[in-house]
Amino acid sequence: MSTTMVWLTIAMAGLLTFLLRWSFIAMIDSLEMPPAVRRALRFVPAAVLSAIIWPAVIVQDGAIDLWIDNLHLIAALIAAVVAWRTRSIFYTIAVGMLALWGLTALVNIA
Repeated sequence: MSTTMVWLTIAMAGLLTFLLRWSFIAMIDSLEMPPAVRRALRFVPAAVLSAIIWPAVIVQDGAIDLWIDNLHLIAALIAAVVAWRTRSIFYTIAVGMLALWGLTALVNIA
Protein backbone atom coordinates (compact mmCIF):
# COMPACT_ATOMS: atom_id res chain seq x y z
CA MET A 1 0.00 0.00 0.00
CA SER A 2 1.38 3.39 -0.96
CA THR A 3 1.85 6.28 1.41
CA THR A 4 -0.87 8.22 -0.39
CA MET A 5 -3.37 5.43 0.17
CA VAL A 6 -2.47 5.24 3.86
CA TRP A 7 -3.05 8.98 4.31
CA LEU A 8 -6.25 8.84 2.29
CA THR A 9 -7.52 5.99 4.47
CA ILE A 10 -6.66 7.90 7.65
CA ALA A 11 -8.39 11.04 6.33
CA MET A 12 -11.51 9.11 5.34
CA ALA A 13 -11.67 7.35 8.73
CA GLY A 14 -11.31 10.71 10.48
CA LEU A 15 -14.01 12.29 8.32
CA LEU A 16 -16.38 9.39 8.89
CA THR A 17 -15.79 9.54 12.66
CA PHE A 18 -16.38 13.29 12.66
CA LEU A 19 -19.60 12.99 10.66
CA LEU A 20 -20.98 10.27 12.90
CA ARG A 21 -20.30 12.24 16.06
CA TRP A 22 -21.45 15.54 14.59
CA SER A 23 -24.73 14.03 13.45
CA PHE A 24 -25.66 13.20 17.04
CA ILE A 25 -24.66 16.65 18.25
CA ALA A 26 -26.67 18.35 15.49
CA MET A 27 -29.63 16.04 15.98
CA ILE A 28 -29.84 16.49 19.75
CA ASP A 29 -31.26 20.02 19.38
CA SER A 30 -34.32 18.71 17.56
CA LEU A 31 -34.99 15.87 20.00
CA GLU A 32 -36.97 16.26 23.18
CA MET A 33 -35.85 13.75 25.77
CA PRO A 34 -38.24 12.55 28.44
CA PRO A 35 -37.40 13.72 31.98
CA ALA A 36 -36.61 10.14 33.07
CA VAL A 37 -33.94 9.86 30.35
CA ARG A 38 -32.41 13.19 31.36
CA ARG A 39 -32.25 12.07 34.99
CA ALA A 40 -30.67 8.76 34.00
CA LEU A 41 -28.05 10.44 31.79
CA ARG A 42 -26.78 12.44 34.78
CA PHE A 43 -25.33 9.21 36.19
CA VAL A 44 -23.45 8.15 33.05
CA PRO A 45 -20.14 9.94 33.87
CA ALA A 46 -20.00 8.42 37.37
CA ALA A 47 -20.84 4.96 36.03
CA VAL A 48 -18.18 5.15 33.32
CA LEU A 49 -15.56 6.43 35.75
CA SER A 50 -16.40 3.64 38.20
CA ALA A 51 -16.14 1.05 35.44
CA ILE A 52 -12.65 2.33 34.62
CA ILE A 53 -11.34 2.76 38.17
CA TRP A 54 -12.71 -0.19 40.16
CA PRO A 55 -11.03 -2.97 38.16
CA ALA A 56 -7.69 -1.22 38.68
CA VAL A 57 -8.42 -0.94 42.40
CA ILE A 58 -9.66 -4.43 43.23
CA VAL A 59 -7.78 -6.61 40.73
CA GLN A 60 -4.20 -7.25 41.81
CA ASP A 61 -1.96 -9.81 40.05
CA GLY A 62 -4.89 -11.03 37.95
CA ALA A 63 -7.16 -11.88 40.89
CA ILE A 64 -9.74 -9.98 42.91
CA ASP A 65 -8.11 -8.74 46.10
CA LEU A 66 -10.47 -7.37 48.77
CA TRP A 67 -8.12 -7.80 51.73
CA ILE A 68 -6.53 -5.17 53.96
CA ASP A 69 -3.15 -5.60 52.24
CA ASN A 70 -4.53 -4.10 48.99
CA LEU A 71 -3.20 -0.55 49.24
CA HIS A 72 -5.14 0.60 46.18
CA LEU A 73 -8.39 -0.43 47.83
CA ILE A 74 -7.56 1.36 51.09
CA ALA A 75 -6.60 4.54 49.21
CA ALA A 76 -9.80 4.32 47.13
CA LEU A 77 -11.91 3.96 50.27
CA ILE A 78 -10.19 6.99 51.82
CA ALA A 79 -10.81 8.94 48.60
CA ALA A 80 -14.47 7.82 48.60
CA VAL A 81 -14.93 9.21 52.11
CA VAL A 82 -13.34 12.50 51.06
CA ALA A 83 -15.60 12.63 47.98
CA TRP A 84 -18.66 11.95 50.10
CA ARG A 85 -17.77 14.59 52.70
CA THR A 86 -16.40 17.37 50.45
CA ARG A 87 -18.02 16.70 47.05
CA SER A 88 -14.81 18.07 45.53
CA ILE A 89 -13.12 16.28 42.66
CA PHE A 90 -9.83 18.06 43.37
CA TYR A 91 -9.72 17.04 47.04
CA THR A 92 -10.79 13.51 46.20
CA ILE A 93 -8.02 13.01 43.65
CA ALA A 94 -5.40 14.74 45.80
CA VAL A 95 -6.23 12.81 48.96
CA GLY A 96 -6.52 9.51 47.06
CA MET A 97 -3.10 9.98 45.47
CA LEU A 98 -1.50 11.10 48.72
CA ALA A 99 -3.07 8.15 50.55
CA LEU A 100 -1.72 5.66 48.01
CA TRP A 101 1.74 7.23 48.01
CA GLY A 102 1.81 7.40 51.82
CA LEU A 103 0.62 3.80 52.25
CA THR A 104 3.16 2.59 49.69
CA ALA A 105 5.92 4.48 51.48
CA LEU A 106 4.88 3.02 54.83
CA VAL A 107 4.87 -0.52 53.44
CA ASN A 108 8.26 -0.06 51.79
CA ILE A 109 9.78 1.25 55.03
CA ALA A 110 8.60 -1.73 57.05
